[in-house]
Amino acid sequence: MEKINLKTTNYDLQKSYQDNLKDPDFKNLITKLKINSNLGSKNNSNLEDCVTELKHCKNCQGLYECQNKVNGHYLYPNVASNYIDFVYIPCKYTKEQSKLLKNRLTASQELENASFKDINVTDKKRVPLIKWLKDFYDAYDGIKDLKGLYLHGTFGSGKTYLIYALFNELKNKKKVDYIALYFPDILRTLKDDWDLFNENITKYSTVPLLLIDDLGAESVSEWSRDEVLGTILQNRMNNHLPTFITSNLTINELEMHLAQTKSNIDKVKSRRIIERIKQLTTDMEIITTNYRK
Repeated sequence: MEKINLKTTNYDLQKSYQDNLKDPDFKNLITKLKINSNLGSKNNSNLEDCVTELKHCKNCQGLYECQNKVNGHYLYPNVASNYIDFVYIPCKYTKEQSKLLKNRLTASQELENASFKDINVTDKKRVPLIKWLKDFYDAYDGIKDLKGLYLHGTFGSGKTYLIYALFNELKNKKKVDYIALYFPDILRTLKDDWDLFNENITKYSTVPLLLIDDLGAESVSEWSRDEVLGTILQNRMNNHLPTFITSNLTINELEMHLAQTKSNIDKVKSRRIIERIKQLTTDMEIITTNYRK
């Protein structure tokens, strides 16, 4: 069995470590953490990985383009007196996503419990909308051909809450099924499970009541506009099913938004989507207090 030459190995480690110190980023990390030469050379390979991952993070635009071994995290040295513990630290995008998820879970619980009795009726700007929702509730019997709502307006004005209140009243008192889709998220869900794509599109197309929430917040692609949104809207038109949409954009702003994909501008296909929305919904605006403050 060949013996390991420790002197040669230590020399190689030191040489590799000294070579890495020529990299300004590597040297800055060593200096910042006050890592001595002996400890640094022993952990040279892992320190090199840390620097590589930190460089990836420097110009990263989001989790979708993360190049690190653990998505949304970077390897970082936790230095003790005579050893280094290497740990994975969540990046800023992972922290933002966790915060958004926590906020969304809290908001989701509020939406699931939304009801007419909890709606703030002191804001006069909301009165026409509240009356519309009450009239829809009274008229809905699953047979009449009723239009839904395209509700747009200021951020945090309670658009989603008000529609959930209507849907929950209909579900609890008239046993009407509904689905509420946060549109940017549902696009990711559909992409993640292609095997269930047709099944999910059919489900969204045939449920008695549908809410497409926050339309216009997504990045537009031909697939999301034509294959997902266009298909759902067309099917619901054919089935005469009430469809509700919330957006921060007016219908004209939405038309411009839907026309622009990364590859081209297609005003004709955008116009088709808008015409379907107009066939399915009544256009209403709500400009009022930000209830999310």
